[in-house]
Amino acid sequence: MDISDRILKAEDLAKIIEQEKQSGKKVVFTNGIFDFVHVGHATILEKAKALGDILVVGLNSDTSTKQIKGPERPINKEDDRAYIVASLKSVDYVTIFEETTASETIETIKPSIYCKGGDYTVESLPETPSVHKVGGEVKIIPLKGDYSNSKQYKKIKDIENVEGQRADHVSKRS
Repeated sequence: MDISDRILKAEDLAKIIEQEKQSGKKVVFTNGIFDFVHVGHATILEKAKALGDILVVGLNSDTSTKQIKGPERPINKEDDRAYIVASLKSVDYVTIFEETTASETIETIKPSIYCKGGDYTVESLPETPSVHKVGGEVKIIPLKGDYSNSKQYKKIKDIENVEGQRADHVSKRS
């Protein structure tokens, strides 16, 4: 199966998941922006996959990412982010969603388990009611290290600012 064949609309994925669940498989779902995939993401995805048989990743669209992170994000387009996430060994399927939460996607695909990283609690997740509505359970996976796309983005912007200041300083001396 080609990597791009593993990136599906939620409605198409729901049919596959229903069949897999009927055959006794446990389907795990998680979601995020995944603008720059880092070790923290890979670790959570590996641990999420270990909770079941099939791992589905919901990816925030470019539109929903802008709503959450601001107009300068995402850095990478949704199709590129989806392809990169789908190429990871632990990930079976990726679906892109337009909303700022994955609640509608959860209600469409009906996963057995919904998981997020340890920077969340079951109570703080807006998706928890949708997970319970479809008969699933919520699991929180402890984070590894202090990885964050927002921190990486800030670091890049800080470097750009320093380099811009150096260039201004050099051009003023000339």
